[in-house]
Amino acid sequence: MALVIRKPAIDILSAAKWMIRKDCRALSSLVEKAEEAEKRPVGRRPRFQNPALEYRHIFPEFLPDPNPKWRNSLREKMERADMLKRRSQIDIPEFYVGSVLAVTISDPHAQGKTNRFVGICIERKGCGLRAEFTLRNVVDHQGVEIRYDLYDPTIQSIQVLRLEKRLDDKLLYLRDALPEYSTFPFDMDPEILPEGTPVPVNPVQVKLKPRPWLERWERQELKGVSNIEEHLKEKDRIRRELRKTPWEKYDLMKEYRKTIPVEDQSEIWGEVHNQLNQLRLSRKKMFKKRPISTPKPQLG
Repeated sequence: MALVIRKPAIDILSAAKWMIRKDCRALSSLVEKAEEAEKRPVGRRPRFQNPALEYRHIFPEFLPDPNPKWRNSLREKMERADMLKRRSQIDIPEFYVGSVLAVTISDPHAQGKTNRFVGICIERKGCGLRAEFTLRNVVDHQGVEIRYDLYDPTIQSIQVLRLEKRLDDKLLYLRDALPEYSTFPFDMDPEILPEGTPVPVNPVQVKLKPRPWLERWERQELKGVSNIEEHLKEKDRIRRELRKTPWEKYDLMKEYRKTIPVEDQSEIWGEVHNQLNQLRLSRKKMFKKRPISTPKPQLG
């Protein structure tokens, strides 16, 4: 007759329940902090006691990919060292999706061996040395987009002509918007804000051209588009309602998989804090020598 011992199984089950409750409490606290951050006034930076906590917005490429499949601590550390060396050679300024930039690169086939492009940043993604951003402009009634690697050695300079944010994290819908929202002169003068001024948020809502569109913009929660409903039919509205997933905002594990643990973030910022702080101080000294210009009226 075999003996059946149930007490260890009960202990394991209770320990598993305790760990699940602990993880749920940790995840719920992360969600509460994210909701508090969303309730803050748009365009204002919170005054952190530790400035390294603000670096995740200014230098997002220093944070690794949250997917554990692509994590490698040795490679990430070597990439951060290369990124800091590159930043010591070229000034990579602070910019966001919606900022207007001028990028000059080396081009052996161009006149003067350089090529300069001006456009609005419609997307910024990637981490480490794979970080990249996309600029868009309308040249001769034709939309032109150029994707740059942020740490590309052929980039000679990155100049911020207008530092601002937009209502959405990506502006890919400008491809289907009216051309005036993506048209910027190549001789545009830089608009330099006084030191300490919060990053302004441009509340403009663009108007899309009639369909067909490159994507189903009506199925995305876009705040920067004003006339989506004008181009929809009843069947489009029905399909949009059928494909909604309102329950995803309660998916704690999905939010957890998109974030980097606080311990890893503290270790990363502690590693690069001194170098980044020195680069920012040297950049502030350069800005003090430049005249301050008033931003021009925005579209809208």
